Amino acid sequence: MGATLRGALAARVFLCFALGYLLSYALRSINAVIAPSLLADVGLSNSDLGLLSSAYFVSFASVQLPLGIWLDKYGARRTESALLLVAALGAVVFATSTSLTGLWIGRALIGAGVSACLMGAFKAYRQWFAPERQSQLASWMLVAGTAGALTATVPVSMALPLIGWRGVFWIIAALILLAAAAIFFLLRDVERRFAGERSLAAAAPENDAGYRSIFGSAYFWRMGFLGLVIHGIFLALQTLWAGPWMTTVLGKTPQQAGQILFALNLVLMLSYLALGWAGPRLVSRGLNAHRLIGIGVSGIVLAQVAMLLTSSEHAWLLWLLLAMCVPVTTLVQSQVALAFPASLAGRANTAYNLQLFIGASVAQWGMGLLTDAFKLHGATASGAFRAALAILIVLQAAALAQFLFSRARPATGHS
Repeated sequence: MGATLRGALAARVFLCFALGYLLSYALRSINAVIAPSLLADVGLSNSDLGLLSSAYFVSFASVQLPLGIWLDKYGARRTESALLLVAALGAVVFATSTSLTGLWIGRALIGAGVSACLMGAFKAYRQWFAPERQSQLASWMLVAGTAGALTATVPVSMALPLIGWRGVFWIIAALILLAAAAIFFLLRDVERRFAGERSLAAAAPENDAGYRSIFGSAYFWRMGFLGLVIHGIFLALQTLWAGPWMTTVLGKTPQQAGQILFALNLVLMLSYLALGWAGPRLVSRGLNAHRLIGIGVSGIVLAQVAMLLTSSEHAWLLWLLLAMCVPVTTLVQSQVALAFPASLAGRANTAYNLQLFIGASVAQWGMGLLTDAFKLHGATASGAFRAALAILIVLQAAALAQFLFSRARPATGHS
């Protein structure tokens, strides 16, 4: 393997992919900030808002399996830059729509278009960088993604009175085109350098055989349920329901909620950075990666239990504790990627990502449905949100138990 990129060339690869993922994460999170404007302009219910926001995750998830084949066959550069053009079109459709249907279509195009922003990077890193760099690069990518979530909070809130949510999406469309051009043109020479390895990947087992080996792996499902339930529910909270929780349950103003979301994403970004630095060192000193995952996921569940039971004016600080625990999910994904050959890296990553985004779309829409249902049966708005979160916590506790009691190991012996 020639996976030894270093220096300026390695930085160029990372920055190109990081820009795409930053925009992807900003688009994933932006509905939590523009929700009041959408409610005012289109007149949506909580269920409608959840359905609209879940369009991103539904389309994203539906592309994952073919995406893995495209990444393994055509490479990350071509695949991601082409799909980003679809995302730019989706941003334009969203910016010009006046109905729930039009907004849903735009949101779905965006989700499909940015579906390769993290998986394309992981595929390229798996081929172009050494194995010991994988978890660190994954953490750094999540730092870039969280920076995107940060730009979707206070900066977007400040831009809304000036250009409106439609203007914001026109700017985003232009930035997506810039990212597509950077990946396509600036990474061409890197791809040529590794052309031999990409040819080997293209000659790997075909899509059905490749996916059969992945979905038939007990270890994949041990980790995949964490993505489906734990990470999926966090994404639903972070990208939509955290904002309404702040205003409805904790009584914060929209401005305060935006500031808290900014703080949440800032802590999340710093925690990704910390894990990127500390993770490889802890593992090299003998701390098992599975034990790290178990500790972190337990923290995720316990933080939400505390959120459910606390009503003080400082309860929003528990969301920051949650953000400190979430970066452990990068270890889950890197463990999945390393459990399969590099020739199947695209399919292994997208198979895992499929679980994550199925979970996010179901949780995002489901929490809206549950909240409306509890209110319909007499619960207060605050009580309805708490009851819905309680159900999600039970599901997460079950996923954690499944991980802790499973003894499945990767066939490669990697741990």
